Amino acid sequence: MLVRSSLLALDQANKTGNYTVLRDIGAPGFQVNTAAKLAEIFSKLRNDKIDLAGVAVIDPQLSLLPRIEQNGLMHMAGFFPSVPSQVNFELMFAPVEGQWRLFGISVSIGSSAPVAPSAPPEPSSPAKKLDKTAPTPDKKAAAPALK
Repeated sequence: MLVRSSLLALDQANKTGNYTVLRDIGAPGFQVNTAAKLAEIFSKLRNDKIDLAGVAVIDPQLSLLPRIEQNGLMHMAGFFPSVPSQVNFELMFAPVEGQWRLFGISVSIGSSAPVAPSAPPEPSSPAKKLDKTAPTPDKKAAAPALK
């Protein structure tokens, strides 16, 4: 719920150009940003007309499960696996009067297409050295000892 409501508030702010509600739902540490400053911070998303409304119906995938940092802030990150682009997010929330309120937000758009792994590096010499310590089929290797 925290993830969805934060991203939907950002979506509405980007669509209307009015960042006062986004600012006002944040924690006091987030409210140090003026609405004009938030408009500047999110200008690229707004100018690119990125539509975040899909986060209302897609389940987020968390790459960083919610955890409480040493400073008391709850930190989480993940993405919404939408096509053709996915919405990546990182959020921080501060406890304020018994509720988690937005303290920090980062949103980016990335490719949702699978990416092929990079090719392994070529060996430095074409000849492979024979490992004379490797067991042969008729000899068994000893298991390493755990310390």
